[in-house]
Amino acid sequence: MADKIKIIVLDILKPHKPDIIEFGLLIEKSRGVKCVNMSVYAVDEKTESVKLAIEGPDLDYKKIKKTIEDHGAVIHSIDKAVIGESRIINAPDLK
Repeated sequence: MADKIKIIVLDILKPHKPDIIEFGLLIEKSRGVKCVNMSVYAVDEKTESVKLAIEGPDLDYKKIKKTIEDHGAVIHSIDKAVIGESRIINAPDLK
């Protein structure tokens, strides 16, 4: 992608295995990823719903998406993205 993606927040549905620590470590290995923040917000018999926040200087969304899908998870939505050369300070969260 031509624009630099700095932050992506994804809502994903994943199987229980790998757990969020293992899953986060897999995402963190992607080029450009400096930080991964994950939080489980719903659990059922076979899956868990997770908010996944990824930060880095130049994230490769296609590779991140492939890593997610290769481990049995699906992206429900892209809930936030920060793109460009600089960062917006104190941007309000849209709900």
